[in-house]
Amino acid sequence: MLLGVLMAGCGCGFALNPALNISQYSHTAWTVRDGFSAGTIFAMAQTTDGYLWLGSEFGLFRFDGVRSVPWQPPAGQHLPSSPYSLLVTRDGTLWIGTFAGLVSWSGGLLTRYPELGTQFVTSLLEDREGTVWAGTLENSGRLCAIRGGRAQCYGQDGAFGPFVWSLGEDSSGALWAGAESGLWRWKPGPPKRYATAGMRIDDLSRAEDGRLLIGMRGAGLRQLVGDKFEAHPIRSAINPNVLMADRDVNSNKLLRDRDGGLWIGTHERGLIHLHYGRTDVFRKSDGLSGDIIAGLFEDREGNIWVSTSRGLDRFRELPVTTISVKQGLSSDFTQSVVAATDGSIWVATHDGLTRWKNGQTTIFRRSSGLPDDLVQSLFQDDRGRIWAFTGHGLAYFNDGRFVAVKGVPSDEVYSITGDKAGNLWLSGNRGLSHLLEGRLVEHFPWSVLGRRQQAKVILSDQGGLWLAFWTDGGVLYFKDGKVRASYTAADGLGKGHVPGLRLDRDGAMWAGTEEGGLSRIKDGRIAALTTKNGLPCDTIHWTIEDDDRSLWLYTACGLVRIARTELDAWIADPKRRIKTAVWDAADGVTLRSVSPAYYGPPVAKSTDGKLWFLGGEGVQVVDPRHLADNKLPPPVHIEQVTTDHKMHWQNLRGAAVSNLPLPALVRDVWIDYTALSLVAPEKVHFKYKLEGQDQDWKEVINDRQAQYTNLPPRHYRFRVIASNNSGVWNEAGDSLEFSIAPAYYQTNWFRALGAAVFLAILWMAYQFRIRQLQREFNMAGEARLNERMRIARELHDTLLQSFQGLMFSFQAARNLLPGRTEEAIRTLEGAIREGDAAIAEGRDAIQGLRANPALESNLEHLLIAAGKELARSCSAEGELPVFQVTVEGAWQPLAPLLQDEVYRTAREILRNAFQHAHASRIEAEIAYAPQFFRLRIRDNGKGIDRKVLEEGARQGHWGLPGIRERAKRMGAQLKLWSEPGAGTEAELTVPARIAYRTVQRRQGLRLFRNRKAG
Repeated sequence: MLLGVLMAGCGCGFALNPALNISQYSHTAWTVRDGFSAGTIFAMAQTTDGYLWLGSEFGLFRFDGVRSVPWQPPAGQHLPSSPYSLLVTRDGTLWIGTFAGLVSWSGGLLTRYPELGTQFVTSLLEDREGTVWAGTLENSGRLCAIRGGRAQCYGQDGAFGPFVWSLGEDSSGALWAGAESGLWRWKPGPPKRYATAGMRIDDLSRAEDGRLLIGMRGAGLRQLVGDKFEAHPIRSAINPNVLMADRDVNSNKLLRDRDGGLWIGTHERGLIHLHYGRTDVFRKSDGLSGDIIAGLFEDREGNIWVSTSRGLDRFRELPVTTISVKQGLSSDFTQSVVAATDGSIWVATHDGLTRWKNGQTTIFRRSSGLPDDLVQSLFQDDRGRIWAFTGHGLAYFNDGRFVAVKGVPSDEVYSITGDKAGNLWLSGNRGLSHLLEGRLVEHFPWSVLGRRQQAKVILSDQGGLWLAFWTDGGVLYFKDGKVRASYTAADGLGKGHVPGLRLDRDGAMWAGTEEGGLSRIKDGRIAALTTKNGLPCDTIHWTIEDDDRSLWLYTACGLVRIARTELDAWIADPKRRIKTAVWDAADGVTLRSVSPAYYGPPVAKSTDGKLWFLGGEGVQVVDPRHLADNKLPPPVHIEQVTTDHKMHWQNLRGAAVSNLPLPALVRDVWIDYTALSLVAPEKVHFKYKLEGQDQDWKEVINDRQAQYTNLPPRHYRFRVIASNNSGVWNEAGDSLEFSIAPAYYQTNWFRALGAAVFLAILWMAYQFRIRQLQREFNMAGEARLNERMRIARELHDTLLQSFQGLMFSFQAARNLLPGRTEEAIRTLEGAIREGDAAIAEGRDAIQGLRANPALESNLEHLLIAAGKELARSCSAEGELPVFQVTVEGAWQPLAPLLQDEVYRTAREILRNAFQHAHASRIEAEIAYAPQFFRLRIRDNGKGIDRKVLEEGARQGHWGLPGIRERAKRMGAQLKLWSEPGAGTEAELTVPARIAYRTVQRRQGLRLFRNRKAG
C-alpha cells in the first residue's frame, strides 16, 4: 500500500502523480459560499489561448483561475440555449453543444449547424482523423459527423433509441457510442450493437491496456471482452482485499489522465481515484464541493477539474507531499524521522514507531520490545542499528525487535548522536549522558557546561561534541569533559534559539537560528547568511544537503533551496547576495514560526535522495530531482479597457486591436489583463508598462488590473508579461495600443493660437505699462510744475508785493531826510516791520513746499490754525477780523491727498479774505453730508471786482486761477459769489466717493469681493 508513497515526486511536471492519494494533492474548491455562482457545470474545455470554458445551467463562462466571467458572443450572434457539452478541437475551435442545437466558435464567428436542428447535444468527440462527432437526444437519438463545415446525421431510423449519451475512442481508433439501445461500435467497419440488458451507459473511457472502459449507472465499470461485458474490478479503499460493490461505484463520468490514473465521478458518492491497483475515495466530507459529480476535465498543465452539483474543484500535484495516517503512519503526531542505510524510513510518533521498507509498512509498539509507545528521538549508529528513546527509556533495534537499555538518567531525550567507536551521546532533561556498548560511562549535568537547560541538538565530531541550545541560544564545542569553545550572538552568531545544527563535509558547522538566519562556523570564525544576503526570512529550523550538494533550509516562510554554486560564491564573499528557490504553503509546505520538532532529528535524506521532514503533523517529502515544476509559460491576454467606469473595449475574439481610440478628457483608464496558469493563479507574477507614461516595469502578484489617471492626449502602448508559479516567464506577453484624443484646447492649433494670444496680450501689457509709466512721469512732471506755479503765485502775490511795498517805504524815508528825521525814523521802523512780515511770508511759502500739515490733523483744526496765523500777519494793519469755523454733520476722515488740496485751497481763500477784503468777519463752514463734502468760506469785506470775477484773475496775480485749478484736479465743484461792498462767498463741493476715505475703502472691498466671486 505504501509503494506509491515511496514513489512520491516521480511524476511528470505536467501531470498528477498517480502514485499519490487524492488527499495528497493540492485541492481548491469554488462554491457559492466563495462567490462562485455558475450553477451546475455540465462540461469543461480549454481553448488554445489558455482559458477554461465552463458550460453550466446559467450559460457559458470563461474562467482564468481567478475570475469567472459570463461569455456572450458579439452583437447579432447568440447561443441557441444553455450549453451542456463542450469540445476544443485540434484547430482551436470551440464546439458548444446546447440543449437546443450545436454551434462552433472560431475566429470571432459563431457558426450554427442546422442539420442538428434544436436537438439536445449530449456529447462531443473529435476522432483521430479530425471529424467531430455529436450525440443527441430527441424522439430519435442521432449520431452526427461534422466534416468541412457540414453535418451528416445517423439514426433517423430509431436504431439508437431516444438518445446517444456518450462517445469514446479506444487505442485502435474505433469509435464507440453509448446509446439507449446499447453500446455501438460505429467504425471502422459496419456499425455493430452490443446489448446492455437495460443498463444505461453514462460514460466511456480507456482502460490501462487501451481498451474501452464503460461506466454504467448502478453497475460499476465494465469492459467488453469479445461480445460480452465483464466487470472491471475496483478494490475497496478501506480493505484492498475486498472489491467495491457496483452500487458503491455508480459511475457518472470517467477520465483517464495522461499519467494513467483513472478518475470516476459518481452519483452521490463523490470521487473515486484508481491508481496502481489502489483505490482512493474523496467525498464532500473530505472537502469536495459536492458528492454528485457532473464533469471531469484535465487541463494542459495537468490539473484535474471536477464539477459537482455544488461547485468546482481543482486537484494538482504539490512539490511537497504530506504523508499521514491515511498513507500508513501510526499517528499524525510525529516526533522525529531517520532514514536508514537499508533504504527504510523510520518515523517516531505518539503512538508507536512506523517503518517503511520495500513497500511494506510495519508499526512497532510495546509488543515489539519498545519501552513505550510514545517515541521521542531516533538515531542510527555506524553498525546500522536504530536507537529510539521513548517515554520509558532507551532501546535499539536488533533482529526484528527492540532491546531495552537501562541506566539513562533522563526521562526525556531530545537528541542522540554517536561516533565510529561506538560512543553514544544523549541530550536529556537531566544532563548530557555518555554510553558505550549500551552502558552508561559518564553523565554531565547541564550546570557543568554552564547552561540552565538541555541542548536541542547534539552532533558528534570524532572525539568532540557540538551542542546547540534552545534556551538562551548559542553553540558549544565540548570535548574531554570540558567546553572548548563557545559561540553566541556577541561573537557574531545569529540571534535567538538554535534549533538546527549540521556538520558539513569540509568541517564547517552550520547553525540555524530562530532570529538571525544561518550561521557558518569554520576555524573559529562566524559568517551569517541572512535576509540581507537574499534569504527570504531569518527564522531557520534546520538545514540539509541533497545529493547535488544544494543546501535546503526549512524556514518560517517556506522550504528554501540554495544551489551549491551560489553557496560557494557566498562563502568566498559573505557580503554577496544569493539567489534562492522557495516553496511555501501553496506548494504543500507547512509553515511554522518556530521549529515544529521538539525531538530530533527533524529531517532525513533517504537513499533515493528524497528529503523527509517534520512539519508538525505527519511527515513531508520532497524529491529534489523530481520536483513538480510547471514548465509551461502562461498565455497572457489583455481582456478589456474601461474608461471612467464605462466599458470601452472588450477582447471577445482573442485578437488585439491595432490602435484603440479613446475619447478626449478621460480621467480614469482601467486595463484588465490575465495570465492563464491554472496550477496556482494566486502565485502568478505580472510585469506591465505603459509606454509613453511609465519609465520602468511595474511588478505585481496576482493583481490583474492596471489603473491610470489623467493621461495626457497622445499615443500609448500597454505591455504586460507574466510568469507561472514556477517562475517561468512569458516574455512576449500581450500588448495593446491606444490613443487618447485631444480636446479642442489640447490640439496643436489651439496651443499655437493660445501662444499667439498670449504674446499679443504680453505685447499689449507691455505697451500699456509703457504708457502707464509715461503717464505717471507726465503726471509727476505736471505735479512738480503745478507746485512750482503755486510757489511762484505765492511768491508773486505775497513776498514780491511785500518787497515792492518795502521799497516804497524806504524811498519815503529817504525823501524825509535830512529835514524830518523823526518822521523818517518812524517810516523806517514801519519798513522794518514790513520786512519781517515779508520774511515770514517767504518762510511760509517754502514750508508749503517741504511740509504737508494737511496730513497731520483734521480739516477743522487746520483751518483754525491757518486763521490765527493769517491774523498775526495782519495785526499791524488795524483791527483784526472775527474768524469762526463751524462743522455740520458727523466728522468723517477725508482722503489724505484730497484733504491736502482742500486745505491749500481754503488757505488761499482765507489769505485773500484776511489780506485784501478788509473784512470784519470771516466764516468757514465745513459740512460732512452722506452724499458730498462741502466747504464754504464767506466774509463781509469789500468784495471782488466784477471784472476780475468774470475774467477769473487780476492781471499779474495767480490766486483765483490756482483755486480753480485745484478744484478741477480734485474733481470738485467751485462756486464764487461776490458783490462790491457786500463781501465774498466761495463754496467747494466734493462727491462723497472722492472725498471720504471710508467710502473709498468700502468700494475697493466690494470690487475685490465681486472679482473673487466671479
